Amino acid sequence: MAFDFNAKDFYDTESYAKETARIFDICNGCRLCFNLCPSFDVLFKRIDQLDGEMDKLTGEDTKKVVDLCYDCKLCFPKCPYTPPHKYMLDFPRHMLRGKAIEAKKNGVTLQDQMLSRTDLLGTVSTKAAPIVNWTLESKPFRVLMEKTIGIHRERNLPKYASQTFVSWYKKHKKAELAGADAPKAVFFHTCSVNYNDVDTGKAAIQVLEKNGVHVEVPPQKCCGMPYLDGGDIDNAKKHAAYNLRQLADYVKKGYDVVSPGPSCSYLMKQEYPMLSDDPDAKLVASHTFDLMEYLAKLNKEGRLSKDFKASQGKITYHLPCHLKAQNIGFKSRDVLQLIPDTEVEVVAKCSGHDGTWSLKKENFKMSLEVGEPLFEKFRDGGAAASDCPLAQLQIEKGSGAKPRHPVQILRDAYGMEKDPEG
Repeated sequence: MAFDFNAKDFYDTESYAKETARIFDICNGCRLCFNLCPSFDVLFKRIDQLDGEMDKLTGEDTKKVVDLCYDCKLCFPKCPYTPPHKYMLDFPRHMLRGKAIEAKKNGVTLQDQMLSRTDLLGTVSTKAAPIVNWTLESKPFRVLMEKTIGIHRERNLPKYASQTFVSWYKKHKKAELAGADAPKAVFFHTCSVNYNDVDTGKAAIQVLEKNGVHVEVPPQKCCGMPYLDGGDIDNAKKHAAYNLRQLADYVKKGYDVVSPGPSCSYLMKQEYPMLSDDPDAKLVASHTFDLMEYLAKLNKEGRLSKDFKASQGKITYHLPCHLKAQNIGFKSRDVLQLIPDTEVEVVAKCSGHDGTWSLKKENFKMSLEVGEPLFEKFRDGGAAASDCPLAQLQIEKGSGAKPRHPVQILRDAYGMEKDPEG
């Protein structure tokens, strides 16, 4: 059975239960993903407790499995039964269906409503960034936040910038690029870059322009991933539709879409065609690149500058789950290794943060357990890198290391100005 938001029985509980039984039976017979995430661990242990009698699994058993799925997508490329196999098995999307049915039945929880409105929170918080950042460090406030919204009091949260990336870019003097054949890219900046880690966006623009890319930054909204985390399909669709309207015209004019956020690039590549039946969804998806993937593409075309000024020594690099799920290889590593006298150690383990999942008090400690094998690799000190802003937070929490985006390291290697003004 293909996964289809628009199917008449998508929200039908009987149809969902039947499909759940089918998928769980296939997964139990395979168990290739037994050690990938808490969902599979809980599912298989529960089946073993029932002596393999699958029909004894209850709705509550299913709900536990669904709630523990943080949509890392790692099981999908590992699974031998995904489409076009006749079993048509898509475990993470089926978990999403479970969340969507719960949200449709009982409403999106206050917790998920708060966590999904990144643009609203970012717009308000950047205007009062010093006060907001101080408040987020206040223990009494964090206790209150835990009791009301359910965000764990010890969860380290991203700081808000006083100036958004969009505000910086409006003041930025674009590089004058010669040649009609110059590559052109639309920069999908992500919420994290716009409201929190503005310097990653600055570094991306600096590096892209150094390599002769004509960059445009059209109006855009959150990609929609936080809404999917809470099963809010309607709002995810609305955000996808808005962004497609902004991006499609550029793609038709020869632009590629480039994003520094693995979850955003994954969503646009893989989920926008699912969220929208507009032909532009497939068009945009086919021209979307992760930022470092795009720079690797420029290198393959002989366009990437090798005018490096400084080696970067040894870099411990975390490969985010949503880059693995894109099946694009190790593009960040490949680009960073072009820097002379630079060694990159790749750590391809899940951080356990995974969107809004580890923010929740019920998942926080488990998220650190998931991430522990990764944290060990970062405790020796030295330069640390990850493309994922949430994995960066999790690595900092678990190891003390403070990773940067690979494009910031690349900018340093070029000897360009750090944190430039507009």
